[in-house]
Amino acid sequence: MGEEYTIQAKDLVRSYGGRLAVDHVSLQVRRGEVLGLLGVNGAGKSSTMNMLAGVRIPNQGTVFVSGYSLTDDPLQARASLGYLPEKPPIYPELTVDEYLIYCARLRRVSSAKLASNIEQAKTRCGLENSGKRLIRNLSKGYQQRVGIAQAIVHQPNIIILDEPTVGLDPVQIVQIRKLIRELGNDHSVILSTHILPEVLTVCDRVMIMRAGRVVYEAPISAFREGESLEQVFIRLTCGDEVEIT
Repeated sequence: MGEEYTIQAKDLVRSYGGRLAVDHVSLQVRRGEVLGLLGVNGAGKSSTMNMLAGVRIPNQGTVFVSGYSLTDDPLQARASLGYLPEKPPIYPELTVDEYLIYCARLRRVSSAKLASNIEQAKTRCGLENSGKRLIRNLSKGYQQRVGIAQAIVHQPNIIILDEPTVGLDPVQIVQIRKLIRELGNDHSVILSTHILPEVLTVCDRVMIMRAGRVVYEAPISAFREGESLEQVFIRLTCGDEVEIT
């Protein structure tokens, strides 16, 4: 696979009980790029991201992460992945530091790098003064920051974020978007969201899914002239069912 891409997926297929959820989806992302994955509920976004993150095995297709196959070399491939599912995998009874130490050790961060990796993750996520606080006592926005911190504590090449701003207030949304854009400077980021302005704010490129297939792909610069992202999204996912006024 090409070395310029940190993650490449080809012809991913996933079905559940005879229902085809993902139908031959292919994508590739470079370092320093943020890809926005869009679609209505049931379009196949989460199933696609679960396969990219190694959470679910595709029925067909391949995923290469930093040159390693998720199927043939899963440990090496997952070492380069950071994943935040829609519901952050946090333990509310732990402090932020305890939780990040736990996550770093799961990710096989060496003892020599443990403290520095945790401090760097906290700094990037604005958690410098929250290390001793119980996660249950944090606001939802800060719990989301902890979720992102666990995804980057092992300094992966690729970060996959599934609906990272869902349920947050406007101030928290702005803060998390700024963090995602900063992460995109050094990593490859794949972002799933329903919020179209979020894509325009933080992403370099957009892919739209419908009924398990990719139906559109373009750089964000394509929406500076002609159709807006909202118009393209509604036309491709809803057809004539929704009238844009």
